Amino acid sequence: MPAFDYRGRNARGDLVTGTLDAPDSSAVASQLLNTGITPVEIRESAGRGASGTPDWYRSLTAPPITDMDVMLFSRQMYTLLKAGIPILRALAGLQESTANPTFRAVVADLRASLEAGRELSAALRRHPTVFDNFYVSLIRVGETTGMLDDTFHRLFGHIEFEREMRDRIKTAVRYPMIVLVVIAVAVAIINFAVIPAFARIFEANQVPLPLLTRVLIWTSNFFLAYWHLVSGALIAGVFLFRWWKRTPVGRIAWDRMKTRIPVAGKIVNKATLARMARSLSLAIHAGVPIVQSLTVVSRVVDNAHMEIRIDQMREGVERGESVTRSATAAGIFTPMVLQMIAVGEESGDLDDMLSEVADIYEGEVDYEIRTLTTQIEPILTVAMGILVAILALGVFLPIWDLGKVMLKK
Repeated sequence: MPAFDYRGRNARGDLVTGTLDAPDSSAVASQLLNTGITPVEIRESAGRGASGTPDWYRSLTAPPITDMDVMLFSRQMYTLLKAGIPILRALAGLQESTANPTFRAVVADLRASLEAGRELSAALRRHPTVFDNFYVSLIRVGETTGMLDDTFHRLFGHIEFEREMRDRIKTAVRYPMIVLVVIAVAVAIINFAVIPAFARIFEANQVPLPLLTRVLIWTSNFFLAYWHLVSGALIAGVFLFRWWKRTPVGRIAWDRMKTRIPVAGKIVNKATLARMARSLSLAIHAGVPIVQSLTVVSRVVDNAHMEIRIDQMREGVERGESVTRSATAAGIFTPMVLQMIAVGEESGDLDDMLSEVADIYEGEVDYEIRTLTTQIEPILTVAMGILVAILALGVFLPIWDLGKVMLKK
């Protein structure tokens, strides 16, 4: 938290100076006024906080704010507000009890903003990297409807759901990635150690080599001679790929490709649809208009391709089309899900039906993850079989010929 030097006058008119830690100058002014000091000048200390540690070093070593911090904050705010504790006292208590110093500074800024007369949603909007548009929009609705405690409770469940979805996707791709890394290491060892040793033996005994063996030896010699260029090209390719993913066109193309990857793609697609349905259900239940809900949800699905489809739904609703027709035109839901959305729209329980849709997709994601090993084992077995066959035919057939040559001698 930055430190501020201040000059002010107390109740007797005497000049008072000092240093205070606060998120910004308005928070310092609020603290001074609460203690009976009228601020005359407030300015940030030159590069150092109260502890004497340089600001750049403290910002570099500060722990990051995680989803768990925001989730616990939402849960604690729900509990405190439900118990009837005023919001300023609730924030003061959380400021004292929060373990993460970085998030503690955010809570202190929220408290200072409320003391300065801002609404909670406006205070949250000052920290877009911590509280996204979806979070702020629901808090805004909760303030308007007087259901702030219930909104915090639903946001806690939403963040927990998002976290579980990400963990499940990571679990789904962990096993294939480990296998691919092992295969890559095995191929590297064979190219850099095994094949060169056999190549010297074959050359010394002048054994005629089949085409496959010559290809393997040429590949091994190429990697041995130009490994630095290959490594540089791989590193450059990684950086270019990451740069391409950040471009608008690349982000859309990559997010579309993620949903079409064999086996893992359908898990990513269903998890994204579950996140979208759950978020939309929560926004509609909180009282956010459907058009605004679709706008907010499109920004939190974390998939540019899906964001475009949701924007298409929003445009259809803006033109006066029903949600069901707009969802059908977007082409992201199955016929069964579209029927559920139609029933929810006709009965006025669209939020409940969307919650059911999220439950369906979440159940399918669980099933796909549980059966992922069964689905991917045949693919990995075939790949390993082909690799072993190539190495066996390329290395051991010349050894058989070498044995014949040695017997003739």
